[in-house]
Amino acid sequence: MTYDCASVAVPRDWAAPVAGQTYDVQLLRVRSQTQHNRIGSLLINPGGPGASGVDLAVYLSFGQALGGLPTAITDRFDIVGFDPRGVGRSDPIRCISGADKDAMNGVDPDPVSQADFDKVVALNRRVADGCGRKYGDQLSLFSTEQAARDMEAIRAAVGDAKTSYLGYSYGTLLGATYAHLYPGSVRALVLDGAVDPKEDAVSASETQAKGFERAFGNFVTWCKATPQRCAIAPDPRGALTDAMAKAKNAPVRGDDGREATPGWIFTAVIASMYVESDWQRLAQAIDALPTGRAEGVFDLADAYVQREPNGTYSNLADALLTVSCVDAPDAPSVTRVRQLQRLWRAKYPLFGGVLAMSILPCAFWPGHRDPYPTGPAVGAPPIVVVGTTGDPATPYENTAELATILGTGRVLTWEGEGHTAYPQTACIANAVNAYLIDLRVPPEGQRCPAR
Repeated sequence: MTYDCASVAVPRDWAAPVAGQTYDVQLLRVRSQTQHNRIGSLLINPGGPGASGVDLAVYLSFGQALGGLPTAITDRFDIVGFDPRGVGRSDPIRCISGADKDAMNGVDPDPVSQADFDKVVALNRRVADGCGRKYGDQLSLFSTEQAARDMEAIRAAVGDAKTSYLGYSYGTLLGATYAHLYPGSVRALVLDGAVDPKEDAVSASETQAKGFERAFGNFVTWCKATPQRCAIAPDPRGALTDAMAKAKNAPVRGDDGREATPGWIFTAVIASMYVESDWQRLAQAIDALPTGRAEGVFDLADAYVQREPNGTYSNLADALLTVSCVDAPDAPSVTRVRQLQRLWRAKYPLFGGVLAMSILPCAFWPGHRDPYPTGPAVGAPPIVVVGTTGDPATPYENTAELATILGTGRVLTWEGEGHTAYPQTACIANAVNAYLIDLRVPPEGQRCPAR
């Protein structure tokens, strides 16, 4: 493989470009040394918002045996990863300190008492105020619509007549927005782990609460079926709730001095729901807490929030909050969040209150909003929307919704666990490869088994 870096200068505001006011969007092109019959570029985005497409391009170049792309794809396409504006290497937003990120990750994820709730409110207000002081009205320029328009500039810069794109998770929203804005520029889009563009912040968070609750139920079923691999079988839910309760008053201290508070434990739980192969690690991490060992919890949590051993973070959280809040036209009030927390805790005992609290930052987010446009991709070719039945973060129900909204969407189903599907099994990989290479759309209703 060869790796080449470049950047594309894009207007800060596509609606009102000003000469000399640009952002530099960083690209990485990966080209196989065995490439032949080149089709063009395959633009990729890992989601977040806030995750690095440049990093993903490197990872996907390692080969399918290590979780990367099949050689069938790398032999026919240049793989082009990009960091969207505000992310990674593309004029990154940085307005949240490492100490505040530690506090946000470690704080009680579902505070019951009003005093504990007020502490979380104050933390989120302080973070939002800090970002507003640093960036002011510039925050609104990091919206999904602006990033989707950047994708069209990337298409022109790499010399492709039309765009081939692979987007995961939030990357499906970015791809859907691009298809709506530039349907004539679409060659092939694979949207894996669908976001429903018509959901507002409240409905999207409740959908996730339902998805994570279902995924944890699948984890419990796995534990009971394979107790030799699950250290907290036969009662995983009880082991977790007991660990969380004890951590409120007597958290286990890790090797670096951090305390494994309920927030850090729950971050590890969230992280492990994304990848089925992490279920065994989660069970071991929870099982180790009563023996005074918290390293398993911190290993899972730190990888998820992109925290380095020295306490520094990537700008994932800065970008995620900025884009999410700028995209949301109406943020619920603190009072509404408190109401939802109680309601959802009753409906989704483990994840409901936590997902209600996740809406809180946007209640204080400064600056203008710039909601993305939604609607059909009129004139676009068929677009493949991939859904995983056990997906916690972008639940399977979103898949058909996105396909319908696009108007040209075709659903491909993986009956598996974890977040996103391609290229985890031969069935999924073969179907997506055929579409990307030959534009052969999967049959209506195609479903691929878990393994």
